[in-house]
Amino acid sequence: MNEQKNKILQSVAGVPAKLAELADYSADSIVSKTIIDKTVGTVTFFAFDKGQSLSEHTTPYDALVQILDGNGQLTIGGKNIDVAAGQIIIMPANVPHSVTANEKFKMLLTMIRYKDNI
Repeated sequence: MNEQKNKILQSVAGVPAKLAELADYSADSIVSKTIIDKTVGTVTFFAFDKGQSLSEHTTPYDALVQILDGNGQLTIGGKNIDVAAGQIIIMPANVPHSVTANEKFKMLLTMIRYKDNI
């Protein structure tokens, strides 16, 4: 697993890359590629085929979502929010959220792990 993560990181370390092209769509699937996975946070690329979703869950940290291609729907705290390429949104810590692909779409998720009162 770490070897695969290192390949992705090495492929873009010091080399320009088109973010939306880090992975192709896969039929009836969600492709996820971890770009950075450190104690202090993660950066993960996702490519959702139309109709795919991540079920509702919570995380103890805020997460920044950047929509790279297509459009989808985030549900944050019970509120449905349509998102499209070029937009960003923050999913707040400890608030239930889910992701649904209205059509094929790609996103980058950046989560910074932090402690209160630092």
